[in-house]
Amino acid sequence: MHDMVLKLDELGRPAWLGLMVISFILFWPLGLAVLAFLLWSGRMGRGWGCSMGDRARWQQRFADRWERHGHGHGRGAWRGGFASSGNRAFDEYREDMLSRLEDEQREFQAYLERLRLAKDRSEFDQFMAERKNRPAGEQPQANPDTSGSVPPSPAPQS
Repeated sequence: MHDMVLKLDELGRPAWLGLMVISFILFWPLGLAVLAFLLWSGRMGRGWGCSMGDRARWQQRFADRWERHGHGHGRGAWRGGFASSGNRAFDEYREDMLSRLEDEQREFQAYLERLRLAKDRSEFDQFMAERKNRPAGEQPQANPDTSGSVPPSPAPQS
C-alpha cells in the first residue's frame, strides 16, 4: 500500500484525482475514503493535515478579518465597507468614487421608476380611451389573460 501511495505521489495531483474518480465509480464509500485521505494528508492543498504553524496563521487571518468587519474591538478600522489601504489619497479617491456610484445608482433607480409609472399611465390612458369610444350597448370583452367569459347581464324580471 505504501508503494502505491509513493507511486501516486510521484505522478502528482492528476493521478490522485483519477484514483478518486475511479473509486467513486466503482464503490462510492471507497471514493469517500480516498477523498478523506487526500484532504487529511494535505495532498490536495491545505487540508486537515496542515501543520500547527499553518493553523496558527489561518486562525490569525480569520481573527484579522473578524476585526476588520467590525466584530472585534477595533471598530474604527471598518470604514465604508473597506479597511484603510494605508494611502490616504487612494482612500479618499475610493470613497469619492463609491459615493458617485451610489448617487448614479439612486438616479438610475429613480429613472426606472419613472419609466414604469409612464408605462402604467400610458396603458391606463389607452384603456380609458377604448372604454370611452366603445358603443353604449356593447358588452366589455373578456380579459384574454383570464379564462372564461364575461357573464351575461341579468334579464329584467317582470
